[in-house]
Amino acid sequence: MKIAVLGTGYVGLSTGVCLSQIGHQVTCLDINERKINQLRQGISPIYEPNLEELLTSNMAAGRLQFTTSQPEALADAEIIIIAVGTPQGDDGAADLTYLVQAAKEITSYITQETIIVIKSTVPVGTNAVVKKLIEDRTGTTVKMVSNPEFLRQGSAIEDTMKADRIIIGSENELAARKIEEMYQPLNVPVIVTSTKSAEMIKYASNAFLATKISYINEMANLCEAVGANVADVARGMGKDKRIGEAFLNAGIGYGGSCFPKDVKALLHTAEVNGVEFPLLKETIAINERQREWLVAKALKRFGHLSGKKIAMLGLAFKPETDDMREAPSIPISAALSKWGAEVIAYDPVATENAKKLLGDSIKYAGSIAEAVYEADAVFIVTEWNEIKNQDLVEMIRNMKEPIIFDGRNCFSEDEIRACSAIEYYPIGKPSIII
Repeated sequence: MKIAVLGTGYVGLSTGVCLSQIGHQVTCLDINERKINQLRQGISPIYEPNLEELLTSNMAAGRLQFTTSQPEALADAEIIIIAVGTPQGDDGAADLTYLVQAAKEITSYITQETIIVIKSTVPVGTNAVVKKLIEDRTGTTVKMVSNPEFLRQGSAIEDTMKADRIIIGSENELAARKIEEMYQPLNVPVIVTSTKSAEMIKYASNAFLATKISYINEMANLCEAVGANVADVARGMGKDKRIGEAFLNAGIGYGGSCFPKDVKALLHTAEVNGVEFPLLKETIAINERQREWLVAKALKRFGHLSGKKIAMLGLAFKPETDDMREAPSIPISAALSKWGAEVIAYDPVATENAKKLLGDSIKYAGSIAEAVYEADAVFIVTEWNEIKNQDLVEMIRNMKEPIIFDGRNCFSEDEIRACSAIEYYPIGKPSIII
């Protein structure tokens, strides 16, 4: 099939690369000329494992190309996939500016045979709005399909190629069947629904996972209060098939480009439709409190943070990505600076993106060793393997004081007790002081 993908962010680029990998002819369209030139050279603008290798191999095979030209991308496309950003607006709702603009721009190239697929995360009813917009401008009946994505940053390729399910929402049976055929080589379960149900599935899924994270984080705080170990509690809960083990890792809250905005967008949808949804409000509130939990622990330990050197290990919102959107490192570094601490941070891949957001409010190190040298305490913010595999004995030897506040519970009790002297403050577990 000849497919055009509008947008080369995480979703658009991962989708385009994977569709070309399973044999389709894919052209990715973006208005950012610098990004397109970069992609034409085989360089991915985002950090995502295995993405660059698949990008270059499919370009070499002639199945994948990149362009800023609408006629080149859209003129003969059987399927147009819209995968542009839908950021959070000031009122919490999804901002559909980029989506509406994309819909307007493709109207010159749409025929009755063209299928329009919205893969961007959009509020319920958006497909119908876009359908009307296009039909009003073209006088052509449009086949719309809602096909939400469920990608995790850091594993987007695997999540596409080995998806749990593919959701296809449409009121047009032929269009739904065509999109199912497009994905057929993946051999993944397909669920066909109405358009509105497909739109809702995306928000319902992300909001549920965010709620699960906030629940285990609140449980972790209770475990600390009573002396229980949240890791044991989560393991015991997760073995129950009705609950499951995923997203039960206590820490310092969720971040990224999806969960924060999707929970707020779903809450906005509920409010404008007159539905109370207090569970979502509390999910958001818990997450915001949890982000500064390490700072509260440090204040309790030191009494003050003025003049303290804090080494912050990890900046990205999660490992295997350079994405800083809604990263817990942002409010943590701001709070530490507010209390007078000197912050020096290290991240394997996200430093440049962090500098764009944090500027010179903190310092940046080129290695873990540089960050922790003469530090009064270490904050572990992102659970990179490089950090989890760090030799603790060696690390604390270079610190002013061997004090670690672990926001991701990276180290086992045995690893901690192998140190001759250490203060270790995890999340939801008893502290260890040797």
